[in-house]
Amino acid sequence: MKHFLFLIATILFFNISSGFSQSTDTFLNDADIFFKTYISNGKVDYKSVEKNPEKLNRLLDQAANISVSISEEKTYQAFWINAYNLAVIKGIIDNYPIDSPLDKGGFFESIKYNLGGTSLTLNDIENKKLRAQFDEPRFHFVLVCGAKGCPPIIAEAYKPSTLEKQLQEQTVKALNNPLFIKVSENEVSISEIFKWYKEDFEKNGQSELDFINQFRKEKIIPSNFKVSYYPYNWQLNQK
Repeated sequence: MKHFLFLIATILFFNISSGFSQSTDTFLNDADIFFKTYISNGKVDYKSVEKNPEKLNRLLDQAANISVSISEEKTYQAFWINAYNLAVIKGIIDNYPIDSPLDKGGFFESIKYNLGGTSLTLNDIENKKLRAQFDEPRFHFVLVCGAKGCPPIIAEAYKPSTLEKQLQEQTVKALNNPLFIKVSENEVSISEIFKWYKEDFEKNGQSELDFINQFRKEKIIPSNFKVSYYPYNWQLNQK
């Protein structure tokens, strides 16, 4: 009898685990289709999403019931990055037409979404689910806040098997973009992202420029350039 009960428990465990995995895979594949449909050249076709919000709402309903263990590091990170980017789009669609996410009070810090079995804000996803759990400054180049000042959103989902490549590619693109990192004769003007999250980029004695130079094709030399921050462009990243 004990052996029988153990067998039943084992089968149930694997079925539940498989179900969670399958749900995550389905969610990521559906998110990939959504991003490919509504995103191009780093901009979102909010008008089309607003006319037909069912796909977005279905994705967020899927994400609400997914449970991803932090021990599955790449799956966990991919899930929360996609969930964040989709929730930003949802927040904009719920208030559309809108010129900027900041036009809606509490857009990042108050509005809550049911994702991953819990209710949380966009700031919660970024700061508690991701930044607090991993020493990974490249998150800042894949989490897209719905504004033109953000690194561009890509027309594909982040997936566990491709996440490292995607993180690296998006960071390299951002830090080599002359509109994102503005280099003059003796000064470099950089995004306010580096000011807001300074502690993520200045670790182990490195400066912001040290971090940036890791990904630059043309290094910013000398590294003691005067650093300034240009104003963030909060205008909607609309197609």
